Amino acid sequence: MDLGLKDKVVVISGATGGIGKAIVKAFADEGSKLVISSTKQEKLDALIPTLGIDEDHVKGFACDVTNEESVKNFIDGATEPFGTIDVVVPNAGYEGAHTPIQDSDTAEFQRVYTTNIFGPMYMIKYATPYLLKQEHGAIVVLASDGSFIAAPGMSAYVSSKHVVAGLVKSVSMELGPHGIHCNYICPGAVDTPMMRRIEKKTFGDTKTPEEAERIFADAYLDKRYCKPEEVAACALYLASDVSAHMMSEGLRLDAGPGSTSR
Repeated sequence: MDLGLKDKVVVISGATGGIGKAIVKAFADEGSKLVISSTKQEKLDALIPTLGIDEDHVKGFACDVTNEESVKNFIDGATEPFGTIDVVVPNAGYEGAHTPIQDSDTAEFQRVYTTNIFGPMYMIKYATPYLLKQEHGAIVVLASDGSFIAAPGMSAYVSSKHVVAGLVKSVSMELGPHGIHCNYICPGAVDTPMMRRIEKKTFGDTKTPEEAERIFADAYLDKRYCKPEEVAACALYLASDVSAHMMSEGLRLDAGPGSTSR
């Protein structure tokens, strides 16, 4: 199926992380024009040559998604080489500490919230005028099954992803009438470095990496982690006109009930 993403200008944050790399590669394979960010330019310089696309089809920006001015410069910079924006993918995220609520730290909550809530909000805020100008486009936010369920010790992360769901639903009501569809992806555990960190934060040295993965994976009906490429495939679908009639939805990639019922 041709998703119609060739030459579409796609803006992606957190491009050098586990899920981010898969999303960038997926859009590159579709022939999209990419504007991508990471925390460090050297990470982008390492990624871009691996994409197999012409240099004039990709632009990288070092961006701190917790800083509004940095995000504004990133979004505005996207239009300099390509003239417009068609798709926005706020992907950058932070899992936070694994801490019981009685030991929670306000600064850590703020760090999680600034990355996971304000980061997407800044991207959507500054991309929206460009999307409204052409009255067409898509916003695809990387959320989590934490937008639906809970997890002990991860109240900052889970609550931030609940907020992301509310943000997307509200924005969708504003932008849907203008031809812009806005949705969010909700994976369970994904086979990425972030998941390795979560395993370590949860179990410390009491479990081997293999044992930790088995415990988390057993929560899913297929007894495995989601693959980054599966998340990327969903991003392509939600970015395309194939899903244009789908708005304010959280697309779950958690292989069944997980830790709570639906």
